[in-house]
Amino acid sequence: MPGVWIRRRVVLGGGWPTAAICPCCGNESDVGDAGVMGLRNYRGYWVGHGAPWHDSREERKQKRQGWDLLEQMANIPPQWR
Repeated sequence: MPGVWIRRRVVLGGGWPTAAICPCCGNESDVGDAGVMGLRNYRGYWVGHGAPWHDSREERKQKRQGWDLLEQMANIPPQWR
C-alpha cells in the first residue's frame, strides 16, 4: 500500500490518515486535521518553527538513516499538500 511511512508505520495510507502519531511533528493523523486547510496550517506552523522533532530519539535514528525533510514532504499525497 503506498503511503507516507515513518518508523515502520503508515501515517497516511492510501492517501488517508491512519491515526498514527508522527514522531517528526507530533501530529496524530486524523485528529485536528479534519480538513486539508487544518493540516496545511499545522504543517506550515511546524516547518516555520524549524520543523522540530516530537521524538528526539527517533530523530537521531531516522537522520542516521538519511531522513530528509524535503524528501519526506515530497511523499505527501497531492490531495494533502
